[in-house]
Amino acid sequence: MVLKQDVKKSTLEQELEIILSHCSLESKTDDVLMIQSEDSGKFDIVKVEKIQSNTEKGEKAPPPPLAPPSTWTSANLREFKNRMAKEKHGVLTVRRGEVLTVRVPTHPDGKRLCWEFATDDYDIGFGIYFDWTTVTSTAVTLQISESSDEEDEEEIESPWHGREGDVERGSMYRLRSRYGEIVQVYRRDSHREVQAGSHEYPGEGIYMLKLDNSYSLLRNKTLYLHVYYSS
Repeated sequence: MVLKQDVKKSTLEQELEIILSHCSLESKTDDVLMIQSEDSGKFDIVKVEKIQSNTEKGEKAPPPPLAPPSTWTSANLREFKNRMAKEKHGVLTVRRGEVLTVRVPTHPDGKRLCWEFATDDYDIGFGIYFDWTTVTSTAVTLQISESSDEEDEEEIESPWHGREGDVERGSMYRLRSRYGEIVQVYRRDSHREVQAGSHEYPGEGIYMLKLDNSYSLLRNKTLYLHVYYSS
């Protein structure tokens, strides 16, 4: 009787050694589930594969949330317009049905982006987005489009910033995954008060200031704009 128990114990030890040896050969990214039979006392091995996260698959994580800006208005409309009229690129025209995107890279000597703008006679849409990308030049550039997000779309599958596109375009368009929203575009009474604000740099990237006149089918807008950085 004692001899039989010793033999049974030895058999279990052998099975455990085989299981441990098998586990050591498995990928470290997998889990191994061991199930023991009540009748025979033997172990069955069930391999459980880990579900990889988006980061482990090589997919980029969504951009971190951005802090809201500080905004204010000023009644010194005439003074501001006169000052911008003397600047080289202080006065711009945003034509009817168009969106002007001002791309302002973060500056190594700056900590905040600052802006001021006004218009003649009529309002204009305004919003700010941030492009989490490597800055290769500190030059400010302008881009004209016929839609508030036309230049910001690409045919990619992304779990964030999803938006159904036009069915006739044949695919689902989504906002580029590296873009973050600071202020959504909406109309401002820039013809009545100077619209101003600032935003602390969240990191390296490019600010996109959108001046939206796409809703206007008849009127061009004269824009007075001052964009600068502060340390």
